[in-house]
Amino acid sequence: MNYLNENIDSLNKKLASGDLSADKLAKDTVANIKDTDKKLNAWITVLDDAKPADNLDYSKSKLAGIPIAIKDNIITNGIKTTAASHILYNYMPMYDATVISKLKKAGATFVGKTNMDEFAMGSSTEHSYYGATHNPWNLDKVPGGSSGGSAVAVASGQVVAALGSDTGGSIRQPAAFNGIFGIKPTYGRVSRWGLIAFGSSLDQIGVMTKRVKDSAEVLNVIAGADEHDSTVSTREVPDFTKFIGQDVKGLRVAVPKEYMEAVDGKMREVIQKQIDALKDAGAVINEVSLPHTKYVVPDYYIIASSEASSNLQRYDGIRYGYRAKDTKNLLDVYVKSRSEGFGAEVKRRIMLGSFALSAGSYDRFFRQAAKVRTLICDDFDKIFAENDVIVGPTTTEPAFGIGEEVSDPIKMYNNDILTISANLAGIPAASVPAGLVDGMPVGLQVMAKRFDEGNVFKTADFIERTNKFYEKTPTGMED
Repeated sequence: MNYLNENIDSLNKKLASGDLSADKLAKDTVANIKDTDKKLNAWITVLDDAKPADNLDYSKSKLAGIPIAIKDNIITNGIKTTAASHILYNYMPMYDATVISKLKKAGATFVGKTNMDEFAMGSSTEHSYYGATHNPWNLDKVPGGSSGGSAVAVASGQVVAALGSDTGGSIRQPAAFNGIFGIKPTYGRVSRWGLIAFGSSLDQIGVMTKRVKDSAEVLNVIAGADEHDSTVSTREVPDFTKFIGQDVKGLRVAVPKEYMEAVDGKMREVIQKQIDALKDAGAVINEVSLPHTKYVVPDYYIIASSEASSNLQRYDGIRYGYRAKDTKNLLDVYVKSRSEGFGAEVKRRIMLGSFALSAGSYDRFFRQAAKVRTLICDDFDKIFAENDVIVGPTTTEPAFGIGEEVSDPIKMYNNDILTISANLAGIPAASVPAGLVDGMPVGLQVMAKRFDEGNVFKTADFIERTNKFYEKTPTGMED
């Protein structure tokens, strides 16, 4: 089954009418993944025996019988979950993340776990114990990260929807690089229970699909309160599909000058064209400033690395996961297991975070970073007092070549400069396809105030209806 020309509504109609069975859909999906993934490497685990749930009710749940991909840092009962790390190469969870439980209740079918940067630390899906993932638009290009596998699975037509996680842009950047829609909801909209933690104050589970409405359908299911996660909001979750198909007349759209100055040439032209389309449809365009944008990269990497350093202490070679051989004592177990089990990028961030949290450095680094984070939040609050959404480029460039930047961490980190702020501020943000630059997709980022995913969907859906990018087929899949 190839999903390039399908969406959740079309599949639901076929399943409900009996033109397609959920069993056949599951089998065909797995067969297509195995056939196409030889050149993509989007998956870590594919379930040969993937089966739909019993007694599916297609009238009550749009997701009933629909195969969905799951990023491999989201805990799934009885399915190997590795976070793309050697240290968790054999980890078999005995419980489900809350989002998985909710998808099961909705009748979704699970077909496997997707590739990613190890522990979600990366922007290219090259930092994986299971090898790099390839962009379906050009197999020599990166798919972005860290949710690169999920993005590729959707963009290549392997599945119609996938879950990812976003700590500093890990849904939106790969969505932009692969020409699909990806949304990071408000921090606290979706439970993080069962998400393998990277940066606990930044992580958020989100959705990746070709069509904006499909993400709204999935988010309807996975959002909402959870007794296991005290950081999740208890406020009522609206029906996000109601924001689909609305016009944007009178919508107040802010365009940060710092974001537009970060792109030029064809990138700027493509992004500006989408902004002009909003203006032509009656939206009010306002140029604004996010003055602390230049500080977001160092700020984020201090905060995120510090939280990672703390979260990754649990991987010690004792309780579960990889344990080094030929160890002489307990300290040897700890040191060798972590040295052999973690990849280079993860170790780099652990060391950075440990240093920032150390007694002599805490006040100079982590405390200062927390203060800058407050200033960044204030910038957004000021803009949203007078605007409904913020739009601009998702990335500064299209997808780069595999191996081009992996040896230059600073250059790689700077790729996140336009996406990080939304995580620091905890606001919803999405990337919707804007067009092609040198044959590769680029995305328009849409942000809104906290818990206003509705305006994100409304704006993104308008852009989608205007440019109809979803009609394009990735050039790497045409043969």
